[in-house]
Amino acid sequence: MANSKWREVGVGLVVPVVVVALWQAAAMAGLVNPQVLPSPLAVLEKWIAYLLPMQPYDPAAGSWLLWAVSGELITDSIGSLYRVVLGFVIGAGLALPLGLAMGAQPRVYAWLNPLVQLLRPIPPIAYIPLSILWFGLGNPPAVFLIALGAFFPVLMNTIAGVRQVDGIYLRAARNLGASGSTMFLRVILPAAVPYILSGVRIGIGTAFIVVIVSEMIAVNNGLGFRILEAREYFWSDKIIAGMISIGLIGLAIDVAMNKLNNHLLRWHRGLENQ
Repeated sequence: MANSKWREVGVGLVVPVVVVALWQAAAMAGLVNPQVLPSPLAVLEKWIAYLLPMQPYDPAAGSWLLWAVSGELITDSIGSLYRVVLGFVIGAGLALPLGLAMGAQPRVYAWLNPLVQLLRPIPPIAYIPLSILWFGLGNPPAVFLIALGAFFPVLMNTIAGVRQVDGIYLRAARNLGASGSTMFLRVILPAAVPYILSGVRIGIGTAFIVVIVSEMIAVNNGLGFRILEAREYFWSDKIIAGMISIGLIGLAIDVAMNKLNNHLLRWHRGLENQ
């Protein structure tokens, strides 16, 4: 099992390695303008400078050390993750009970579904002017936009999970004399959990996308803000270093959510594999 996992990781690295090698070769051959597209080595140097804390002056060397590093990546990443977690908790915390109610109660669904379907296609980015008018600048408008981004994926998947519970389970529970609350807690909710967790995974991914956009507008730190700052000074290497940081953190979040889903759905995976 371990060998197959490592083999899968190795296969997945082939294309990125080839792309980076071609990119470096093109940069070394002078085929691309380094101001527009710096080489992978230049981006790596800037990424390390972005990551590490400020190096002190070395009197013995008589000059500054190799990299004038800033250590901004850690604080920017923490700021972005804080906004993602807070906004996601708010958005998912509102979407989950509402989705359960809309999925389980046809009357609630009939009342609220038109409004949900009207608001759902509006991207969170469209709310940026209103969020600034309502909340000003800083974390509140960013958290509001992230909560919006996380709300609808969790809501729609929760509704779908509850409404698509197999009727055989419901009839069996009724025949066994299950009350309404027992049927909801012991039959409907567990059957809807795979859908809910899929919505959570999509929602947190959307929240991470929205935080980058919101940081370019409303706050003065975070990965999105740093990329916008680098654009103002035409630091292409720092822009790409920030993009790579976003990709790595997003990948880590997705892998963690996938492992959490697999852990919580051990019973579901077991039935599928029989």
